[in-house]
Amino acid sequence: MTDATATSPAPELYLYEREGAYIPRIAAVHDLCGYGKCSLGVAIPVLSAAGCDVCPVPTGLFSSHTAFPGWYMHDTTDILADYIAAWQGIDVDIDAIYSGFLGAPEQVDIIRKLYATYPNALKVVDPVMADHGKVYPTYTPELCEAMAQLACDADILTPNLTEAAIILGEEWQGTDISDAEADRIIRALIDRGARCVVLKGIQRDGENLIRNFVGSADFPTVEVHNEYLPYMLHGTGDVYASCLLAAIMAGRSLSEAVDFAGSFVHDAMLVSAEQPHFQERGVSFEPLLGQVCDLLK
Repeated sequence: MTDATATSPAPELYLYEREGAYIPRIAAVHDLCGYGKCSLGVAIPVLSAAGCDVCPVPTGLFSSHTAFPGWYMHDTTDILADYIAAWQGIDVDIDAIYSGFLGAPEQVDIIRKLYATYPNALKVVDPVMADHGKVYPTYTPELCEAMAQLACDADILTPNLTEAAIILGEEWQGTDISDAEADRIIRALIDRGARCVVLKGIQRDGENLIRNFVGSADFPTVEVHNEYLPYMLHGTGDVYASCLLAAIMAGRSLSEAVDFAGSFVHDAMLVSAEQPHFQERGVSFEPLLGQVCDLLK
């Protein structure tokens, strides 16, 4: 694992206490993508490697990720209410609710119903809707607004800079922002209701670093950074958020989880670059899952 560096003492905020041999159960509310590793295809193996029982709630079915031409999507909104109701009928208990890509604004109501049904569950929102100033092609203004409202309910919110701008109703400023501006964005998101915020993807001109900032209502904002790799891969955000939650559910602090997630994504990108057509296939994280298992040691 590569070294990630915090610029000041990191806050030690623990959001989940792992108890003995108990296996925590996570409702993973994401789409299922057939080709191009992302969403449930990432969340299930990563969280399982951390000793979690992953219960998928598929928000849509995709033939491939949307960077490919000619992808097919099936919206599952109509089945989700009965899907969740059936869980209640068999006494399913949930320790965390982890949501990502959504297929329709109505799915936010489904997630809120999960929040009401499992009030003690940790609420993790990865507001997957945009990057580098562009909204993803399946996201309507109504869906972006619904996602922005859901973000306000999160115990852990993990936006990139574009998503943070959408949630706050601001213009995207690019990726070269100051420490003070990163802190302002985090505090603004906390003021809207998020408990903890991990702001991702700050890259300053002339640097070879990717900076992520983490803050909460109870702690100051701190930075963790990793080496910047000069290529883009689809699904890195899903890997990051899944690794972050894996570390949290293994009993690590929020700052430790941010450190682990950034380092894991960096290393997975190095592995990916050795694969044929790697920029199309997505993040090749599989050889590194042992690092996730080691969180339990």
